[in-house]
Amino acid sequence: MTPTGEFPGSWRPNAGSAVALFEQLRLRIIELADSGVLAVGSKLPPVRNLAGLLDVAPHTVARAYKELEAAGVVATHGRNGTVVCARDDRWGALAEVASQYAAAAKAQGASFAEAVQLFAAAYDAD
Repeated sequence: MTPTGEFPGSWRPNAGSAVALFEQLRLRIIELADSGVLAVGSKLPPVRNLAGLLDVAPHTVARAYKELEAAGVVATHGRNGTVVCARDDRWGALAEVASQYAAAAKAQGASFAEAVQLFAAAYDAD
């Protein structure tokens, strides 16, 4: 388990990358949560603190946190901070959306291959 003081460690976003800074942070937190480095219940640093550590605008961190919360990776509890959620909770929400997509694709007469192709295109779209 990684205490808040150790996150983000030596990791820093790459300002020269074509990938937006908030997206780099979002992906890093997902990677750490999925690997167990950020254990379920781990508290993430407050937005302003993390922005200062990473030398990015607070909006960058806030957007990453917002998207992580929408995906069920973290939960924000107001003054109690932002914590990593259990993977089962995240997968449950994702499975529900996947089920809705599958039902919509079937209703439109799409084959499995066509549905996967559409999903892949949407997944890779920026």
